[in-house]
Amino acid sequence: MTPHDWLVIGVYVALVVAITKPMGLYIEQVMEGRLPFLTRIEGAVCRACGCNPEREQDWREYALSVLLVSLLGAVGVYALQRLQAFLPLNPQNMANVTADSAFDTAVSFVTNTNWQGYGGETTMSYLTQMLGLAVQNFLSAATGIAVAIALVRGFARRSSVTIGNFWLDLTRATLFLLLPLSLLIALVSMQQGVIQNFDAYEEVATLEPTSYQNPRVDDAGQPVKDAQGNPVTDPAASATQTLPGGPLASQLAIKMVGTNGGGFLNANSAHPYENPTPLSNLVEMLAIFAIGAGLTYTFGRMVGDTRQGWTLFAAMLIVFAVMAVAAVHFEQRGNPAFVKLDVDQSASLLQPGGNMEGKEARFGIADSGLFAAITTSASCGAVNGMHDSFTPLGGLVPLFLMQLGEVVFGGVGTGLYTMLIFAVLAVFIAGLMIGRTPEYLGKKFEAYDIKMTSIAILVTPALVLVGAALAVATDAGRAGVLNPGAHGFSEILYAYTSAGNNNGSAFAGLSANTPYYNVTLAIAMWFGRFAMIVPILAIAGSLAAKKRIPVGAGTMPTHGPLFVVLLIGTVLLVGALNYFPADALGPIVEHLMMTAAP
Repeated sequence: MTPHDWLVIGVYVALVVAITKPMGLYIEQVMEGRLPFLTRIEGAVCRACGCNPEREQDWREYALSVLLVSLLGAVGVYALQRLQAFLPLNPQNMANVTADSAFDTAVSFVTNTNWQGYGGETTMSYLTQMLGLAVQNFLSAATGIAVAIALVRGFARRSSVTIGNFWLDLTRATLFLLLPLSLLIALVSMQQGVIQNFDAYEEVATLEPTSYQNPRVDDAGQPVKDAQGNPVTDPAASATQTLPGGPLASQLAIKMVGTNGGGFLNANSAHPYENPTPLSNLVEMLAIFAIGAGLTYTFGRMVGDTRQGWTLFAAMLIVFAVMAVAAVHFEQRGNPAFVKLDVDQSASLLQPGGNMEGKEARFGIADSGLFAAITTSASCGAVNGMHDSFTPLGGLVPLFLMQLGEVVFGGVGTGLYTMLIFAVLAVFIAGLMIGRTPEYLGKKFEAYDIKMTSIAILVTPALVLVGAALAVATDAGRAGVLNPGAHGFSEILYAYTSAGNNNGSAFAGLSANTPYYNVTLAIAMWFGRFAMIVPILAIAGSLAAKKRIPVGAGTMPTHGPLFVVLLIGTVLLVGALNYFPADALGPIVEHLMMTAAP
């Protein structure tokens, strides 16, 4: 790695540390209703919507409210896509989206995944982007924050049957947290050159024709392959280019702040209209971690011990920093097939300039590798480079970060509540070692709590591994693979890992906009979100009803370096061991094949 690489990572880490406390303090003030001038606004909004802000809910009512708003959102987004050809704000006359793609997209955006099997600028009208996708970017992110705060209340409260009011939490997170931050970032983005308009697309002539190979597809839209299983392509050329327009800056802001991901444009944050400068790139990266990092400090404040929040923050930051360095390191080493010869003609291990394939020259390896680690640490899914073009081990980094459950700051809310679940598992394992009932923050964990914890942790690996296994075992699943062998398997594994963990990024070498993948990935996204949220809310309800036990001589400290190591070890063991056999068949064996090649 170069000094520039270390500087880029170091500056980013320092900025994240700097914003964590003020962001966390503001989130606590908002979500606990401690800002009087805001409480009057939220009260009026709730009453206008028929919600009583004074009435709290038990965990079952809270979970039903979460499911209701998500189900209604999915229906609304689906309907918008299926009817967009007949609706306004469609200057390009986009056709109605097919049923299977609309279903996949609707589930994707209400689960905060934002997996896209389509090209945004060629599929969605401005109205669908704004009224459907952008609205769900706010609501799905606010839902994650609300669930995290509900779980924190479970730890903080004593002998309580309620964990808050979901509708009030949703209002607070949307109006006073996500909306102001999105407005600020949208303004900064427009100043940097991100477009924001309602203009129709413009067709312009290029300076010279562009020749390329166009993959051939059959009547069903599946790639045609030759006898050896390689994709068949046809030569093509173009002398024009279509320049898209649209309300991009506003979409960009909430997709980053809410860790939604996706992209108004198919090239995502690699496109100069969506990410034009190094400063806009830095702002986007900071926006992804801002709320997730701040929530760790919010947790410490709400449970009355900020050391607990900093302990979670330290565990997250250490894992992130190590993986970010690994991603940049592997990309800088490049492909050994392209070696530099020393003066004595002995081969060096480094590819000159590193692996720049699939990366924007404006950002280079450091910013692309760092962005990949950030977006897959959080459940964002936005990308400024193509992960499919990373080296095998460079591509393993974002894959592995998702497989950890995206506990490294994670999505807004999801990172905190997932890390807290791993903290419960960590104290349970420690309790087994010393023969004591597991206890965390004065709450003892009983059989019911551990069962719910196990469900929350195991549901995602089950969805990912079963989904990937079915895809490679069926003709419909294998039909979308453009790259045979280990890399093709990595693309399938990455797709289900991204869907099950509600990330949304992709290796981009898989033809996933087919009925098979649209349906199966939607199932993985839905259950990856709600089969985890419901057990977590059940744990919150159980903990809120318990009394807090005073700290005694035998209480295991859950702050400080020792617990940080225990927590990281638990995350790595559970995450790595669940997925290691599958990873060995994909990126690991691909790396061995690459290094063994003559």
